[in-house]
Amino acid sequence: MEITLLVMGKSNSKLFAAAISDYQTRLKHYVPFVLRELPDVKKGRGMTTELQKEAEGKAFLAALQPSDYVVLLDERGTEYSSVEFASYLQTRMSAGLKRVVFVVGGPYGFSPAMYARGNHKISLSRMTLTHEMIRLLFVEQIYRAMTILRGESYHHE
Repeated sequence: MEITLLVMGKSNSKLFAAAISDYQTRLKHYVPFVLRELPDVKKGRGMTTELQKEAEGKAFLAALQPSDYVVLLDERGTEYSSVEFASYLQTRMSAGLKRVVFVVGGPYGFSPAMYARGNHKISLSRMTLTHEMIRLLFVEQIYRAMTILRGESYHHE
């Protein structure tokens, strides 16, 4: 099973990019992992938040395959501990899915079409975090989950 993190726009922080790259390298030993950055939606005059969400939703939907299991990273999603998240991933891997795609929405959230397409929603925190932080935190949590599933010493309870 491949795990994809689908995000809107590129990161501007070299610090975050270096840390994300480190975890991507570590993940190669456990699971195929792809971080896919879609081009930012062009915001012209008259671009309301609803129009922006709709445009981002179209871009996300175009990047998905019909067989993808889509998980929206959303503040109203289910919160998991690291061990619970590892179990969640194990269940997805055991289901024989080809690809699980975790999607980070734009600054205003997801369009109704994306909510309709999503199979599940996960919340990383009730706090508001920058998109760059979410990328790093989530990639680290995938790595942590893989080490938990393998019984390695990275995670401590």
